[in-house]
Amino acid sequence: MLEIEYEFKEDDLIKFNEIRYQDTEEYKNQFKKNRWIVPGIMMLIGTFYYYYYVDLKAAGYIFLVAVLWSWLSPRLILLNAGRQILRTYTYTERKKMFGTYVLTIDPANPQFLFEQSPSGKNKMAWPELMRVDYGPGYVFIYFDLTTALVIPEATLKRGDLKAFAKQVEKMIELHGG
Repeated sequence: MLEIEYEFKEDDLIKFNEIRYQDTEEYKNQFKKNRWIVPGIMMLIGTFYYYYYVDLKAAGYIFLVAVLWSWLSPRLILLNAGRQILRTYTYTERKKMFGTYVLTIDPANPQFLFEQSPSGKNKMAWPELMRVDYGPGYVFIYFDLTTALVIPEATLKRGDLKAFAKQVEKMIELHGG
């Protein structure tokens, strides 16, 4: 029997949604605009101030704001997205979502992935699961395109996550998920 136990926290939910959001066109457009276009325009204005008004101090401040904007804006975009995600859940939903999870693959009952979580005991048939993805410090077991079990390596309490994830992949392939 393969079994893992881990702690799922708000930070893990936010990280999962950040990873998903960074793959969207909306984020890529905002990133490009806030990382390159706006600071580029600011640099042009700073250059204009320097050459036209010979005002090194004003140009320096504009350059500094442009560099800070370029550096901080992607982080602020993701921070805002994380806050919006948390607002979509009520206190009761969050209470049932965050906490200790135990996932089990039982050879005696191989048609299900068993989950014990703060919301109770569940069993998921392998055809209901789509795929397993790996992220930096995480393993994601997807139910559909937007929903997944998020397993953080950092809060793993018991079990071998790599072996468990490989077995989940095999079971999904075997049962046509």
